[in-house]
Amino acid sequence: MPEIAPPPNPHAITFKVKILWTTIALVIYLICCQIPLYGVYNAGSADPLYWMRVILASNRNTLMELGISPLVTSNMIVELIANAKLITYNARIQEDRRLLHTFEK
Repeated sequence: MPEIAPPPNPHAITFKVKILWTTIALVIYLICCQIPLYGVYNAGSADPLYWMRVILASNRNTLMELGISPLVTSNMIVELIANAKLITYNARIQEDRRLLHTFEK
């Protein structure tokens, strides 16, 4: 079987850097679990996901309840705009693809 040699890694990521970025991601997650959504009010009804919220340190009607839906929605809107030819880009050019994906996010 043909085999490809792994690329040389001149900048190996240290354990200290991994811990730093993990901590930063955890802090961002915990902050987003406490920020309420604008315009969404508690209905006072029973919460079927109560124990999951306890485990994940989340509250009801916060940013983390959105999940990945904002990303999916923005991707669909950008694709719709691009396919309607309201914006032009060449999928063969790497810079255009990069700009489109950045715009989606």
